[in-house]
Formats: sequence, C-alpha cells, structure tokens
Amino acid sequence: MDARLNFVGDKNTATVVKHFVAANAAITASGLPEATQELVKIRASQINGCGFCLDMHTKDAAAAGETPLRLNLVAAWREATVFTEAERAALELAEQGTRIADAAGGVTDEAWANAAKHYDEGQLAGLVSLIGIINAFNRMNVITRQPAGSYQPGRFA
Repeated sequence: MDARLNFVGDKNTATVVKHFVAANAAITASGLPEATQELVKIRASQINGCGFCLDMHTKDAAAAGETPLRLNLVAAWREATVFTEAERAALELAEQGTRIADAAGGVTDEAWANAAKHYDEGQLAGLVSLIGIINAFNRMNVITRQPAGSYQPGRFA
C-alpha cells in the first residue's frame, strides 16, 4: 500500500508535523509517565484504526521496556489486571476524549475527576494535550493511508 501523501515531501504538511512533534516535548516535560503516554497513544490509535501509529507506538513502548502482555491487553484494559489505577484513569480519559463525537456531553465529570485523583494539573494538561495530538496524528495518517509495519523504534526521536 502506498500513502496518498508524503508528509515529508510536502513543505506545508512537513511544517505542521514538525509543530506536532515539537508539542510532544512539552507533554514529556509535564511529568506524565512515559508508559502512560504510550498506552494512551496506543488506545487512541486502536479506536481510530491508525495502523501507522499502532506500529510506531507499540514498537516504541516495547523498546522502552513495556511488556508484551500489557501491550496486548490495551484494548481490553477494563478487564485486564495489569494496569494501575492511574493508567486506567488515563485510558478512560483517552477513550472519552477520542470518542467525543459519540457522546453528547463529551468527557464525563466522573472520568475527569478520576484522572484528577492520579495526576497533578501539569500532568493533566499534558494528558489532554497528548490526547488531542495523537488524535490529530491518527486522522492525518488514516486520511492519507500511511502504511504500517516498517517503523523502526526511535525513528522520530
């Protein structure tokens, strides 16, 4: 499968992607745990059907030491016993933030309060920003049919 658009080859799109990547530095600086960041990216990418992002983030998470068991259970996090309460709160917020069009009220107060129990204001800001950015990346990649499977861990680091 060939991509419909080469993000690097188009000057304007490359600029947008560069700014999205730069925003990740602020998210990293928020203190949100790296493992949580990857789990959120994976879950949003599963919901959005973004193979390119799933390829990237599962490989980056594994390279950073994430276990195959946890990676394989992200889609079933509610039933899995391998995630912390803080990770569960982040995954719930990520799901509701990703499926925002499916719920008339958007993210519930309960999901927000649960996340706020586990993360300080800076980490919450990082988490909300991360959810927004990964959803933007997912949409760009799905629209342009970016192929999955050949990503090498750390390629965009």
